[in-house]
Amino acid sequence: MAKHHQELSLLFHALSDPTRRSILTRLAEGPARVTDLSEPTGLRLPTVMRHISVLEEAGLITTAKDGRIRTCAIVPEALDPVRSWLDQQRAMWEARLDRLEAFAIKAMKDRTQ
Repeated sequence: MAKHHQELSLLFHALSDPTRRSILTRLAEGPARVTDLSEPTGLRLPTVMRHISVLEEAGLITTAKDGRIRTCAIVPEALDPVRSWLDQQRAMWEARLDRLEAFAIKAMKDRTQ
């Protein structure tokens, strides 16, 4: 369980930054060179490389170097732990809200009797 929490922390940290999310959005279209990823951000290449390192550490992307060109690709299944955790949270809160609704309906019926 501790590994799962650490993994989720890395993923949520990586997803918390809008620049990293925009990089992931771009990579969802297909692999891209780091220089192509840096252009729309307006950030310097070393800054973009730090963002890429965070994404790679979280397992959200992979990089490959061919000579001087580094290419990044998204790893879609890396989001599975986030999806699983969110599904668990949704189920828990839906169950709580269903119980609250049932309680409120019963309380209103009891009041009118």
